[in-house]
Amino acid sequence: MRKINYFKGLRLLPVFLGAMALGTSAYASSHREAPLISNDPQADNTDLYAFRSPDNPNTVTIIANYIPFESPEGGPNYYSFGPNVRYEIHIKNKTTSTTDDITYRFTFSQTDQDTTTFFNIRLGKQNLKTTYMCQKSTDGGVTWTTIVASGSVPPPNIGPRSIENATVGLGATSYLGLMTAAFSSATTGETMFCGPVDDPFFADLGGIFDLGNFRPGGLSTSNPPKDALARFNCHTIAIQIPINLLQKDGMSVSSAANILDPNFVIGVWASASRQQIQTLSYGAVTGSGGTWVQVSRLGMPLTNEAIIPVGMKDYWNSQNPANDVQFAKYFENPELALYMDNSAYGSAVPALNALRIQTASLGTYDFRNTHTGLFPLKGTAAVAGTALDDAIFGTILLPNATSPRSVDILPIFFTGVPNLAPYQLATGKLAGNPLAIGKPFINNFLPTLGDMLRLNMAVPVTSRTDPNFSSEGLLQAAVLGLTVAAYNDTNMEFIPNMDGFPNGRRLEDDVTTIELQAVGGVVLAAIGLWYDDYYPGISTSPVTADLGNVLGFNAGITHNDTTFQTTFPYVQQPWRGYDHTLQTRF
Repeated sequence: MRKINYFKGLRLLPVFLGAMALGTSAYASSHREAPLISNDPQADNTDLYAFRSPDNPNTVTIIANYIPFESPEGGPNYYSFGPNVRYEIHIKNKTTSTTDDITYRFTFSQTDQDTTTFFNIRLGKQNLKTTYMCQKSTDGGVTWTTIVASGSVPPPNIGPRSIENATVGLGATSYLGLMTAAFSSATTGETMFCGPVDDPFFADLGGIFDLGNFRPGGLSTSNPPKDALARFNCHTIAIQIPINLLQKDGMSVSSAANILDPNFVIGVWASASRQQIQTLSYGAVTGSGGTWVQVSRLGMPLTNEAIIPVGMKDYWNSQNPANDVQFAKYFENPELALYMDNSAYGSAVPALNALRIQTASLGTYDFRNTHTGLFPLKGTAAVAGTALDDAIFGTILLPNATSPRSVDILPIFFTGVPNLAPYQLATGKLAGNPLAIGKPFINNFLPTLGDMLRLNMAVPVTSRTDPNFSSEGLLQAAVLGLTVAAYNDTNMEFIPNMDGFPNGRRLEDDVTTIELQAVGGVVLAAIGLWYDDYYPGISTSPVTADLGNVLGFNAGITHNDTTFQTTFPYVQQPWRGYDHTLQTRF
């Protein structure tokens, strides 16, 4: 029997020493894209979603996924939640507190019902049979209340003999029936599901990580884009929560003043933690001790993948979002922007040719990395009363003359976007002035200065059968608001997809495409800072070729490899190990 230090076990000693030198707590990292967490898949956040439930709009569904690239055939020891991991979902609903306002903590236990077999399921018994306890805190983790004492986790979807056969297996009518039977009703009103599911994320990782070798539109017929997550599973923690439990004053959504009521904004992030020391005996963990340390976290999608550089990935993942201001420089001048700039490395990444950042928007404003952006307007009468007024929001949005994306990329990730000039659609802005009052279309402003998935719960749900429903999320809402005659005014009114990413995140949202378009300047264009081929007083329409190129771009894979369920937990049942063919189930 021996004791191991968890930090050393994951080669964390350099991070530990570096953190100690900085006088901070020592943590590990998050996400497989960061070097260290790739050694600990059970604690690896993969994706986070938060959206108003389409079939139950008085609730919000939060989905936190863990364990990447689960092969459905992965026996005999199938993937499972870790019994020595704390999985947590963190929620902020006010700025007057410095800690979580609501935290859900899940801990899992496992039992082997038949140790005489090497099978996972045999004769109605399960090995690695998993249950969980959920605790809830509303005082920043000082006290905890158990709200689900013994929830059940469905077994892996191994095959028909294991799941449906009544003689040698479990005798279930269907795997979907096992999922439904595993729903838990918390004592405080939430509905929960924990278990294996289809991984709902979709991306052409083979192209992306080949130095940005995207295959937009699937145009490469000889080597088309491939969804690297197709037919892989993950493990999900899904919670459906009445909105009054999330709203800071306990109000239901019917009490919202309007569809962009700032009092209904929440911020969500997820994490996983382990104890610093584990005791091993004959390969089994026989005891744990020491401080619980955060080894994974996730708020906005693709932050660590596409914004944080390799040298900072582990450290970034070690931090609480309350400490994220130290990383602001990576959002003010994102690396990806260098590949959308012909004066930098744009010509080296031809797959991103359609995305070219404004260098002379309205003939003046340059948003390339280290250029001035809107900084020349700082302190002028033009920004008085807007979100760019230092007297209102401080200097975070216009910090200096070399941080051009502090006005769009930074607030999307760190503060959310307020319903205030200039962050309104260009529709209705007088004389083409981007700083004028425009059409409201977003308010998920929660200025905690940390990476979180922010959602305004007052925004209505776009029906999944609405002909305007789009995986382009809030960007499609902007397009509709700019181009459809019915919205050509400055009224606050619902535009389809206002409930889409980055106002929360729906399962269908194509976050890879949206974030690439955003780095390419499309959000700036939406508020009236048009592309270089728009000439004030000369061009007849701001919908220019450059804007069309950006809106027509996609990252190659634009939808999941299977459908989503229409009811909670919305993620699809996991792929079955026995079924080796790729059945898209559309």
